[in-house]
Amino acid sequence: MLKTTPLNAVHRAAGARMVDFGGFDMPVHYGSQIDEHRAVRRDAGMFDVSHMRVVDVTGPSGAPRDFLRSALANNVDKLTAPGKALYSCLLEQHGFVVDDLIVYFMREDFFRLVVNAATADKDIAWLAQQNDATGARAALKPRADLSIIAVQGPQARDKVWRAVPALRVATQDLKPFFGVEITIGSEPWFVGRTGYTGEDGFELIVPSTSVTALWNALRAQGVMPCGLGARDTLRLEAGMNLYGQDMDETVTPLESGLAWTVDLASPRDFVGKTALVTSHPRRQLIGLLAVGSGGVLRPHQKVQTREGDGEITSGTYSPTLGRSIALARVPLDVQIGETVQAVVRDKPLDARVVKPPFVRNGKALV
Repeated sequence: MLKTTPLNAVHRAAGARMVDFGGFDMPVHYGSQIDEHRAVRRDAGMFDVSHMRVVDVTGPSGAPRDFLRSALANNVDKLTAPGKALYSCLLEQHGFVVDDLIVYFMREDFFRLVVNAATADKDIAWLAQQNDATGARAALKPRADLSIIAVQGPQARDKVWRAVPALRVATQDLKPFFGVEITIGSEPWFVGRTGYTGEDGFELIVPSTSVTALWNALRAQGVMPCGLGARDTLRLEAGMNLYGQDMDETVTPLESGLAWTVDLASPRDFVGKTALVTSHPRRQLIGLLAVGSGGVLRPHQKVQTREGDGEITSGTYSPTLGRSIALARVPLDVQIGETVQAVVRDKPLDARVVKPPFVRNGKALV
């Protein structure tokens, strides 16, 4: 039986088309995926991402940082200001990607992780194993009592403030890639200013008992409910990886456009570091922009280049650009600006190699 989020009944009452996503019954769209996509680029849309898991890492002052310093490929020592967020990967010993996540530094005795839905149980087990193996004094607490709504778009923050006026003072000066704890009524809420769409907005982490009222309040302010379909086209336009497609336990972050999330410069050791230091990547993750007509770029299509064959990992039609775009893993020597051929329905389709993102803050970048 599929798992459900606390908003499942709300989605069904709104006529959403539901699908199995990572073992959860989730909305793929509410009628028009294109309209939902454009609402986020032009106004404001919201996503139920309560299937993602919040994991609080606590312990004596300094213990959570010591644990995460060795567990994450990125360096939590970069986090010095309360609320600051960091994007990182979890790696296994050979340097392959277990998952990607966001970590927030709250206090020296409290960090907050947000991990992916389909891999949440695996991630928590992996973290617990590392905690035990290193003798760290950190405590891991999965927060099944919390739900998450992501509100994204140029009008997202303003509409959140109108829906929940008490949030304005606490969040109007919140910088991008920061989060803050807030008490609303008697409840602890958490607001993060990150995102997965290439637009501004908030992630609202609230007690599950309050999430339906919050969803309805946002809807009353004209925030459009959006499903997984629009979330995927938005994140691909923004050049953001999806675990299980653009990276997984068969590739390293160095082959996945994620070298910037790995700290190899500091003397700090972490799981997978030795493998990355001694590895010599032969592939890279690049962007593709279809040059002509003849089909849509899709995952698993072969990419033919002068340097050898590659494969599309994520591909779709871009509503913002009006063209097909993709992320593809190709030989390391393929250069930005080259023309390659994607094999679409057994026919070659010309595509130009570009550097993601394709779209950011509503503007085309390629």
